[in-house]
Amino acid sequence: MAVRTEGTPCWVDAQLPDLEAGKRFYGELFGWTFDADRDEALLDGRRAAGLVPKRDGRMPTTWTLYLATENAGTLAARIKAAGGQMVMEPYPVGPFGVLALAADPGGAVFGLRQAGDDDGFAVTNEPGAFCWMEVYTRRPDAVDTFYATVFGYLGRQADAAEEGRDPSFDYRVWSPPGSRPGDDSAFGGRAVITDDFPAEMPGHILVYFAVHDCDDACATTERLGGRVATPPFDTPHGRIAVLHDNQGARFAVLAEPKPPENARQES
Repeated sequence: MAVRTEGTPCWVDAQLPDLEAGKRFYGELFGWTFDADRDEALLDGRRAAGLVPKRDGRMPTTWTLYLATENAGTLAARIKAAGGQMVMEPYPVGPFGVLALAADPGGAVFGLRQAGDDDGFAVTNEPGAFCWMEVYTRRPDAVDTFYATVFGYLGRQADAAEEGRDPSFDYRVWSPPGSRPGDDSAFGGRAVITDDFPAEMPGHILVYFAVHDCDDACATTERLGGRVATPPFDTPHGRIAVLHDNQGARFAVLAEPKPPENARQES
């Protein structure tokens, strides 16, 4: 079993009130099949994500991102010392290891996963699989300090001009400790909740899945009863849209940039 760097994404799951409806939605959108014994979604037979029944109606219908740790108890103590809080203290979950839920100083909730018999994702960065995460916050300075202190994230500030954004664009790209910060090692980033967002939007983590075609994914989402929250737009990293599934869970899709026409002809 491969050892994951502490603090890097290792799993995602969605807590849904209607599990079977969720399986139909994501099965068609991402081509997932499902392991009936483990509430896991499979992409070509490889673990891609979890779909689990929501047992408490007071809990949000949402995607949760889990970060890897070798010792969830020790990490929970670091989180609290750095200004975060534990939403759910570490608890054993059989073959899945030890799980916990925490919140950063801006209120974004994330999971911790201390590996058990398996190590979370068996596939990433392919169409139908997890590919990126973003922490959205109204407290960027506190959140940057928190993740650097707790997980040792190495960050670099995104260049607004290179991203084709307004000079006020504030986005920090994260790489794991021990790596050289850059696109090759980056796994996620920190974005700011600006006045362009609803005033009631809390700090949160947005989970991205790779797709072949962003516009097709949006059309499929609407056909299946979901909705498009942010219509497709182009970035240097690909075409992105933010969606809600047919039960309200929010997530994003990313289609990598297509090679130039002359490059396709030469190949």
